[in-house]
Amino acid sequence: MVELTRMPAFGPRVMRMIGQKWFQLLAGLVLAVLLPVTLRYDSYPGFPEPGSAWNTIIGICLAIGVGFHALTHVTWFPGVRATSYVIPCFAGTYGAVLLTFFFFRLDYTRSLFLASFIICVVWFFHAMLLTRLNTRASFAVIPFGSVDRLWSVTTADFSMLASPVIPTRMPDALIADFREDLPTEWKHFIAEWVVGGRPAFHVKDAMETLTGRVDIEHLSENSFGSLEPAPGYRKIKAVLDVLVALLLLPPFLLLALVVGTAIRLDSPGPVFFRQERVGYRGRLITVLKFRTMAHASGAPSADRLAAMTHAGDSRITRLGRLLRRTRVDEIPQVVNVLKGEMSWIGPRPEARTLSIWYEEELPFYRYRHVVRPGITGWAQVNQGHVHEMQDVLGKLHYDFYYIKHFSPWLDAFVAIRTVWIMMGGKGSR
Repeated sequence: MVELTRMPAFGPRVMRMIGQKWFQLLAGLVLAVLLPVTLRYDSYPGFPEPGSAWNTIIGICLAIGVGFHALTHVTWFPGVRATSYVIPCFAGTYGAVLLTFFFFRLDYTRSLFLASFIICVVWFFHAMLLTRLNTRASFAVIPFGSVDRLWSVTTADFSMLASPVIPTRMPDALIADFREDLPTEWKHFIAEWVVGGRPAFHVKDAMETLTGRVDIEHLSENSFGSLEPAPGYRKIKAVLDVLVALLLLPPFLLLALVVGTAIRLDSPGPVFFRQERVGYRGRLITVLKFRTMAHASGAPSADRLAAMTHAGDSRITRLGRLLRRTRVDEIPQVVNVLKGEMSWIGPRPEARTLSIWYEEELPFYRYRHVVRPGITGWAQVNQGHVHEMQDVLGKLHYDFYYIKHFSPWLDAFVAIRTVWIMMGGKGSR
């Protein structure tokens, strides 16, 4: 893992301190716990008595600690603006504490709880913002092998070393193509660099961290040591998927009634669109969506061009454009989740016709079926809808990244980012 959170050595001391995670958490506890407690109970002769005050203090400490832990894990992934995830993370933990108070009928101080939440959000938002504005990773690069791909990355600075001499201005890390047969003096240089306690990374690992994509050339490159990603979490996730689907089923049924009526009024044809797609472990599933295109009578076309949706596709109805932009057309797939065929988050299932074509053209394409397909996924929040073969290859690299880093933290990140995209309509066709 390439750590990208170190402040530049030439930055102000305060900026460097704010960039440290321990300082962010400590300052958060002082500002969002100690400060409001002091102001709230300043007129009392002693510290608050056991009861609602202490319940609130313990609760907000837990909310801040767990929220900060979640924030640092979710925002590790490439392309993340941590400021966008401050409110969701802390709203979730403060909300969980509040539900605990209600469930167990515990007394708490509302003014202290609310003040702590507001201060917490304001502090961590500004801490994340200052960290992002004052942080930019810099790398020294050994000029051999396939390191030219690094220049396509715009989120970091790279300097090519002209000779095997440690630079005067120390970068965050060294990058080299370790598969290349390097000259002896450069091998000695790498050894000296690492012995000195400085990080060094293989170019492929650095690209993965910086871009959020895994360019798999050999399936054995899955760094988990197994081609079966996190089997324990996969089983837990399957149960959680069904539980969440059951919880959301009533409002979804109401929404389906409203949207279904609008679709029938907008254009002739059925409310739902059914398509055969390739799902978990390569099994065929029938995916259910709200119809967004003009209804074509007869059997579905096996033409792969007909299975694709292009920008400005004339088949999309007026209402269909709105449903696609807001992703509401995907909601009926809750049925597929309840049946265990899909997950809320995972690689998007492709139409059978397209999947057969992709498997013929792209190596390891079938490997993406090792996890359950999802209604949304890592590729969707980073790339959106694609159909060109080169774009599909990029999407496959995003899918491999998701499989390699299969975890609740990545799922949480995708879920939050999906909400932002639904609100903005980014990436729809």
